[in-house]
Amino acid sequence: MAQRSSPARGLAFAAVLALAFTAQAGPAGNRADAEPSLNDRLAEQDVRVHDPAILRVGDTYHLFSTGHLGERTGIIPWRVSKNLVDWAFVGPVFRDLPDWAPRTIEGARGLWAPDIVQANGEYRLYYAVSTFGKNRSAIGLAVTRSLDPASPDFGWEDRGPVLQSFPGDDFNAIDPNIFIDRDGRHWMSFGSFWGGIKLVELDPATGKRKAEDGPIHSIASRPGGEHAIEAPFLIARGGSYYLFVSFDFCCRGVNSTYHTVVGRADNVLGPYVDRDGKLLLDGGGTVVLHTDQDPGRRWIGPGHNAILRDNGQDYIVYHAYDATRQGAPALRIQPLEWTEDGWPVAR
Repeated sequence: MAQRSSPARGLAFAAVLALAFTAQAGPAGNRADAEPSLNDRLAEQDVRVHDPAILRVGDTYHLFSTGHLGERTGIIPWRVSKNLVDWAFVGPVFRDLPDWAPRTIEGARGLWAPDIVQANGEYRLYYAVSTFGKNRSAIGLAVTRSLDPASPDFGWEDRGPVLQSFPGDDFNAIDPNIFIDRDGRHWMSFGSFWGGIKLVELDPATGKRKAEDGPIHSIASRPGGEHAIEAPFLIARGGSYYLFVSFDFCCRGVNSTYHTVVGRADNVLGPYVDRDGKLLLDGGGTVVLHTDQDPGRRWIGPGHNAILRDNGQDYIVYHAYDATRQGAPALRIQPLEWTEDGWPVAR
């Protein structure tokens, strides 16, 4: 069901931007060697998000995150910023679950782990519908031609499911990430637990699967044990493809063990290996974010990352659980630097 813009909402959006962004310093002033850091400043803001997705349009950053029925910020909260620190709440993308979602996934109460991409003249917002601990899940798609609520092209239109998983499948259709490779082919990585991280090809024209019976490729897993892997994010750099994933357990507040690792490959289909040469399909992964990197252990379980590529500077955008605020999930952003041999380091 499409949500159409109104003049009132457009004016409200403009007012939000005007009031929230009196400081115009851009993120270039927040490099890792500056004080205070982006994360120092974000810690004061207490931006409570889970599973962040980010996109820059013009001079404005747009942030989307997991949301549930009954929460104050609604279903897929939408925030905007000029400087990656001061975030203004625009509103929820959805006022209610899309009609198909609760009919398809019994017990669904929210939309999880969104990802957003601009393609084919529209903004495509992918999201997951599921219930905790089950792989009867689906990934859906909503689109709008503009992210400016004052524009006549604004209005979220839900296009229904892109991919589903069932109890007999070895994958879980959640945590979508959309990636366009060097040849212009569109891919969706996804997955949580079960058989790990999968990859399917999408149709650039529609944003849906290129072929309903097309191959589902395995690109990362943790064989044996708890199979605790999820939240993929793909980028290309310097002739290589990089796959970021989250290991271990989220959603437990200060008891979360989540952390972020990475591997790279010469082909989008893999094989992805870590810095030591271990296959991600065999449980490999070079650590990028971990609780142990914080000497004060305030920020627990850093994970479910996105990568923001912004005017020559990369940032890793993620959530962590704040030990000083009863384990509330909080937005974290760090500059991402690269070693001489091509591995990412969060600064």
